[in-house]
Amino acid sequence: MYRVAIVGDRESVLDFKALGIETYTPETADEARDLLDQLGRENLGVIFITEQLAAQIPDTITRYDERLTPAIIPLPSSAGSLGIGMEKINRNVEKAVGFNIL
Repeated sequence: MYRVAIVGDRESVLDFKALGIETYTPETADEARDLLDQLGRENLGVIFITEQLAAQIPDTITRYDERLTPAIIPLPSSAGSLGIGMEKINRNVEKAVGFNIL
């Protein structure tokens, strides 16, 4: 069975711990990059990451787009949305359907 994790700042990920989701709070972009690579080698099906952190490591996020697991899903943080998650959804819909229906 696959596990689920969320990576981001403490304020944004703390509530997810109550749901049984593994939470990680790297301090720097380098720590986040190393953490994602470590989690990518483990039995994780989905890794949620705050948009603010994802914006700091776009190459690492892109590397996982071609893999089946783990799926890397950007979420707005407690500071608000940057639109990265919605942009990714739009790209995936366009790739699947041939044009953006959203």
